[in-house]
Amino acid sequence: MQQQEVSVNLLEVIDIVEDELLVVDGEYCVKFVNSSLGRRLPEDAESPIGRYCYEVVEGRDSPCSAPLWDCPLQEVIQSGSPTTSTRARRTMDDDVSVTRHIKFTMYPIKDRHGNVATTVCLRRDVTAEKELEKEILTRHHQLLALSRISSAVSGLWHLDEILNVALDTVLEIIHGTIGGILLLDERTQELHYQVQRGLSAEYAEKMRLAVGEGIAGTVAQTGEPILLRDISKDPRTARLDLVSAEGLKGFVSVPLRAKNEVVGVMNIASHMPGQFAGEDMYLLHSIGHQLGMAIEQARLYERLSNARERYQRLLQHAITAQEEERKRIARELHDGTSQILTGLALNLQAAMDIAEMDGVQNARMDEMLKKAHGLAIQTSIEVTRLINDLRPTLLDSLGLAPAIQRYVETCLQPKGIDATLKTRGHERLPSEVEVALFRITQEAINNIMKHSEAKSVDIDLQCDGEKCVLRIKDDGKGFDVEEITKVEKTGRGVGLFGMKERVTLVGGSCSIRSRPGQGTTIISEVPLTGSTVDAEDKSVGSG
Repeated sequence: MQQQEVSVNLLEVIDIVEDELLVVDGEYCVKFVNSSLGRRLPEDAESPIGRYCYEVVEGRDSPCSAPLWDCPLQEVIQSGSPTTSTRARRTMDDDVSVTRHIKFTMYPIKDRHGNVATTVCLRRDVTAEKELEKEILTRHHQLLALSRISSAVSGLWHLDEILNVALDTVLEIIHGTIGGILLLDERTQELHYQVQRGLSAEYAEKMRLAVGEGIAGTVAQTGEPILLRDISKDPRTARLDLVSAEGLKGFVSVPLRAKNEVVGVMNIASHMPGQFAGEDMYLLHSIGHQLGMAIEQARLYERLSNARERYQRLLQHAITAQEEERKRIARELHDGTSQILTGLALNLQAAMDIAEMDGVQNARMDEMLKKAHGLAIQTSIEVTRLINDLRPTLLDSLGLAPAIQRYVETCLQPKGIDATLKTRGHERLPSEVEVALFRITQEAINNIMKHSEAKSVDIDLQCDGEKCVLRIKDDGKGFDVEEITKVEKTGRGVGLFGMKERVTLVGGSCSIRSRPGQGTTIISEVPLTGSTVDAEDKSVGSG
């Protein structure tokens, strides 16, 4: 009695199972079906018990076999092991063909002698799971594609490089061979092909579209992608003659957006109609957003680069004009003021000599003459120093090393600072290089005198056929270089940034190393191109 109750309860449990369950013997004869399977059968259908499983479930008159599906019943009976498989089955739903995925699990049932006489077959509709799995794989594929695009264009700043790499990567991802990227001209509001693959040069040249014209123009206007089974049959298609000549059929066009603005359009095409699906359009649309931002960044970089070049040219003109003006003023001071002061000092000395020879005894006049003579000499010295600051004549006549040596002797040695200059392989350099390195030395020495409290300075000038390296090292109190990030209102930082700008203008680089209590080292490196020429050709304003 208890065993019978258990069996009845077990049947109730089986009926609760949502999977369709049937028991089938080795002759394909149905022995039992649960309620889930029974509900699927027509209401007026005869009882499935005693009928063939393939007749009840599949509506066939023979066991299931390829190409539909190989029934595993005999395999399970012979092996005594369960098996699981999934098959796709097409059904009609409201006159629409629908693919459903059915998972079959078949278990052997053994009698008390261990022989397999019947099997239990569980059927479950896993279409939803398959669709979800497909969706996950699709999203994974799209994320990988976006990652590949991001990796491909990251680190690239030039627009054509970005577009070429991006288009090649997109075509590889979707297994395509025809496509192109059109950019929108902000001034003319016209789309034109910037890069393309698989299209003729004539097509790329002549296919210029206004916003709102043709498929690409419509995409640029609306900001929405368009997927076509056959572009040659769409009434919106512009320049149908060119499209037909190229043999384009399947077509997808997506906008390239940056900051809610369309900056271009990407077209992918095929010679076969219906080549692309909604998943392709979705993926390309996502890539379009990413590529639009890359295009915007490349354009900003290009503008910044152009602005930098203009700044460099203006700065070069300003420095050249400054040096010419320095040279002119220094020459005028040397030829005019310096000579006048020298003459004044000589005349005052002569007046004192004449007064002494004539025996004129006037203590007050003697004192005034001596004072005036001393002032004339001191002023002449200051004018000479000013001339050397403006434009040392040695720089034009003998070159960089003698000019640095004289400047060191004039500025550092009177301050009690021990200074040494070492040179190697020095020849006359291009005048702009000599001027730049001298001004860097001048600025460094001025900073040493004003701020460093240094006791010694080592200057090393090493030149060969390829580059010239200038090192200036002091043992002063040093400073934190990282604190100086810009030119402040007080003027702090002007010298450091000025040195870097000067050496940059001649194609070189300048690094400043310093720490509090550890002195300062300035290293300037300038590449040398071409052969050196004589001093006359190298001097500024020579000729």
